[in-house]
Amino acid sequence: MAELRYRAGNIRDPGVHKVGIIALGSHLENHGPALPIDTDAKIGAHIAFQSSLRSGAKFLGVIFPAYELDEIDHGVHVSLEELKENVIETLKSAKKFLDIEKVVIVNAHGGNLPLMPEIWDIEEKTDLIIVMNNKIISTEGPHAGSGELSMAKVLGIINEEELHHQADVNKYVEVGLHGFKKARENDPNIEEGALDVEENGVYVDEEYGQQLFNLAIDTVLFDVEKLLDF
Repeated sequence: MAELRYRAGNIRDPGVHKVGIIALGSHLENHGPALPIDTDAKIGAHIAFQSSLRSGAKFLGVIFPAYELDEIDHGVHVSLEELKENVIETLKSAKKFLDIEKVVIVNAHGGNLPLMPEIWDIEEKTDLIIVMNNKIISTEGPHAGSGELSMAKVLGIINEEELHHQADVNKYVEVGLHGFKKARENDPNIEEGALDVEENGVYVDEEYGQQLFNLAIDTVLFDVEKLLDF
């Protein structure tokens, strides 16, 4: 077997080769007429990939399935158990073939948050140390709103011709999760986001989008640093 040069390239700490970064989003859900159905996956993948470039950690790609609450029907999702099983199998494969010991999961879909309490069990079943980073969810604002639109502008995935229709929440009920009454009643954050879109509409600001990306990437880099010290 060849002896790998772990110190080759622009690597600050060769221990980073034991760390993987993987994106978790959603590939199949509506985001209004101006954004594609895989917006969350692309945002999460961009954060994960850029973080791997800057840290030297291994980019593990994107987890395919996603979970969503029953009261939010705006796409095609799987059960929480199926998502958990897929994450376990994906990370087991990465551990086997890439010799990793630690992982940062970059989550860009709010519906995946119920996976958080399952992380300890996923760690046990994969024999990995895992951090689930949800920073972009906590900072981007309403679903399919100005934050996601602005990041989509950075990525070049926005349909500019449909922007003036994006805030039509009566037609596109998923924007701000406006049309999901039960979810709004159960979660004050969802209610706040829905009211924001209703009252203020949406906008696109590429500089703001890049700021959101920078903030998220910085937090992932911090997670990598913590894992290196663990």
